[in-house]
Amino acid sequence: MALTGLEIYKQLPRTNCKDCGFPTCLAFAMKMAAGQVPLEKCPHVTAEAKAALEAASRPPIQLVRIGTDDNEIKIGNETQLYRHEERFYRPAAVAVRISDTLEESAIAERAEAIGRLVFERVGTQIKVNLVAVDNESAKADRFEKAARLAAEKSGLDCVLMSATAGNLKKAAAALPGTRPLLYISDPTEAEAAAGVAKDNDCPLAVRADGLEALAELTPKLTAAGVEEIVLDPGARGLKPTLEALTQIRRLALKSFRPVGYPTIALTTQTDPTMQAVEASTYIAKYAAVVVTDAVEPWQMLPILTTRQDIYVDPQKPVAVEPKLNAVGEVGGDSPLLVTTNFSLSYYSVEGEVEASRVPAYVLAVDTEGTSVLTAWASDKFNAETITRALKSSQVEEKVSHRQLVIPGLVAVLSAGVEDESGWSVQIGPKEASGLPSYLKKQWKV
Repeated sequence: MALTGLEIYKQLPRTNCKDCGFPTCLAFAMKMAAGQVPLEKCPHVTAEAKAALEAASRPPIQLVRIGTDDNEIKIGNETQLYRHEERFYRPAAVAVRISDTLEESAIAERAEAIGRLVFERVGTQIKVNLVAVDNESAKADRFEKAARLAAEKSGLDCVLMSATAGNLKKAAAALPGTRPLLYISDPTEAEAAAGVAKDNDCPLAVRADGLEALAELTPKLTAAGVEEIVLDPGARGLKPTLEALTQIRRLALKSFRPVGYPTIALTTQTDPTMQAVEASTYIAKYAAVVVTDAVEPWQMLPILTTRQDIYVDPQKPVAVEPKLNAVGEVGGDSPLLVTTNFSLSYYSVEGEVEASRVPAYVLAVDTEGTSVLTAWASDKFNAETITRALKSSQVEEKVSHRQLVIPGLVAVLSAGVEDESGWSVQIGPKEASGLPSYLKKQWKV
């Protein structure tokens, strides 16, 4: 049972030293009781108090690490039910499934395709994290070979999925020192699988039929020496799985320790489009690991985009550095396009300029990371800010003309920009998608 703020306060030094970043020890205790700060933030707490406060200092959802070194993935440690209240911190790991019933050549081909699922979006690389090897054959030797081949060809860490603890043991031994996530699908094998996880220093995902069964199982696993646990409530299908994941998150945040662990969700849809929809839904609420059969780039991009959007800070706009950027082999006659430093706005413009094959300068104006219309409405994208950006970028030294292109949505700014800056203004398309045609057919010095 979690301790109250007053119970925690009694164990603290109560000196109000402020070294923890809070004005009083009581304020720190209240934040700690809410699961928002760890005990380590108090530099003066005694060893006896640490022992007494251990239960309160543990986050409501256990931290679990998959993989090692630069490839290590951390899941868990979340403190919020609703993203807008603060944010979600540890992005869900996306795994693509490979069955060990496939021929070795097919396993290698699929693993290589999974390893290539890497995309660039708004200046950030997004990619698949794991390859999930499924022991559908129920054969240990085949499972071991598939695990080794999938890891080698994909370059990714593994989720090893089997109904038999003995098969997990053999496959885990084939990947020493990599800390794969072991997934046992048969609850009767869970305690045996816990021994495998402990011996190989691996996290363990367990399936049970419902929350009550999970709550009974996890204390047995911790007693066996496994702390890094991932939960599968056994539900299958979109609605039942979503409900189960939500219930687990609610209970965990209420400090019900038996389910205070990150979760794993397996997609079951056979329709390719619905595979992407189902995986994206589980990422939004509240899976920490999603295993899917979606292997085509057109399927995976929306899944990874959903993850990228869900795990950014909703209270902090995603912005690029406000500066002048050259796209392509620019010269003195190259167009000068003006936009805001909101990431999505900027990279939409940059991408369309690249697609047009017309080299151009793109000036990102500092609008505190807001989009064109939002910045215009809040008076952050106006004649003064555009002129200031022009001067600080020293673009007049790079182009032989004095003409710039502003977004068509804010054509009303043209006269003010011309008066303020002395540059001529051309009105560009309202949407970035219109830039290739505009640059090829309408732009001229």
